[in-house]
Amino acid sequence: MGRWDRVSERRGGFLNTLSGRFLLLTIAFVMLAEVLIFVPSIARYRADFLMARLEKAQIASLAQIAAEDMVTPELEAELLANAEVYNVVLRRDEVRQLVLSSPIPHPISATFDLREAGPWELIRDAIRCLWEGQDNIIRVIGHPVQKAGLLIEITMDEAPLRKAMVEYGLRILFVSALISVVTALLLFLAVQRLIVLPIRRVVRHMQAYAEAPEDARRVIAPTAKVEELRVAEEAMQSMQRQLTSSLRQKERLAALGGAVAKISHDLRNILTTAQLFADRLESSADPVVARAAPKLVGSIARAVSLCESTLKFGKAEEAAPVLRPVDLGALVAEVAEAEGLAGPGQITCLIEVPQGLILQADPEQLYRVLSNLVRNSRQAIEAKGLSGTIEISAGESAAEWWLRVGDTGPGLPERAREHLFEAFQGGARKGGTGLGLAIAAELVRGHGGRLELTHSDAEGTEFLIHLPKAASL
Repeated sequence: MGRWDRVSERRGGFLNTLSGRFLLLTIAFVMLAEVLIFVPSIARYRADFLMARLEKAQIASLAQIAAEDMVTPELEAELLANAEVYNVVLRRDEVRQLVLSSPIPHPISATFDLREAGPWELIRDAIRCLWEGQDNIIRVIGHPVQKAGLLIEITMDEAPLRKAMVEYGLRILFVSALISVVTALLLFLAVQRLIVLPIRRVVRHMQAYAEAPEDARRVIAPTAKVEELRVAEEAMQSMQRQLTSSLRQKERLAALGGAVAKISHDLRNILTTAQLFADRLESSADPVVARAAPKLVGSIARAVSLCESTLKFGKAEEAAPVLRPVDLGALVAEVAEAEGLAGPGQITCLIEVPQGLILQADPEQLYRVLSNLVRNSRQAIEAKGLSGTIEISAGESAAEWWLRVGDTGPGLPERAREHLFEAFQGGARKGGTGLGLAIAAELVRGHGGRLELTHSDAEGTEFLIHLPKAASL
């Protein structure tokens, strides 16, 4: 059993496949078409049957008129029996004449005038005849053939008419069913060939590609002759090629990242040792060495910081946040205290968080985001060498919580703003790696929110965090 057959069996069998449903629809629509043909056909058959009876009755009545009084009662009965009617009335020259007559077993139940009957009347009368199923006596009026009078009227039994209509209907239904089956089978085979088989081929390619997306040989080669399927195959081919290329690039970057992590680890150990010796140089009696030592220590410290940041970023991606109620006011106060902004100093920290504001977030990850933004603001103000202010505010709307972190620092350089949330691209200060904002943005995205830079100029910089209250579907 093939994979496609196993899928069909698992999901409900043949009737839940495209082929099965198309087969059922084809049979249904062909049968509907046959029914639309059957109803007018059976109505026309009834009208032709009654016209034949009128012709037979007209021939019998003309024989009676030609023989005048020479027709015996026995011969008249035989003429009526051959015509299969009870009475014949012929109207000629405005004179209505009962030409042939015999006893009627039941009263006349209905009269049908074929002279002015339209299609809907014929269909209605045919359905009534089949539906009632009673042996009624009916009167039928029509035009005589060859203009042999003004009208002819007969009285006849409806049972033979109904029997003939049923036999004719069964033949039509048999032929219709046969045509439906043959047509459905041919259409089924055509759809299998033109649509289903190409779709199955595309599915097999998707399954094979999913097993080894890095194998370029499994990229689909468009071969469909149907335009829509051809376009789908070409789009899939383009998508698979891009994905294969991305996977290869990801593998190369992963290998490179592993190498960088190893180098950074070893380099950090070397630099740490060098930092210990550099610290001793600061106490040197040589004035030249003493002046150079702080610069050397600063350079080594930045190198160590770069190695540590690279190692942290090279680890596995951040774990999914564990959301729970967080007292935002307490969390912000803790961040400010950790950054040395809780007491008086050169930098003032203004906190405007509504008392009792509780939001749903991962407290550890949110702490890291706020700490990173506050630290960047503090370092930007300190680099200016003047006093400044850091403002942390928050609020909420019906759809989200928002947190704003702003400062009165010198603003971000244009180069940093262009790649602000990209690792190793958005460093704003000398010696910075740009990893802090990249990690902060990633943590906020993990909460379903976004981190954005609202403005940055000579008057300061402001970041805004959006955290949704409900998951977007």
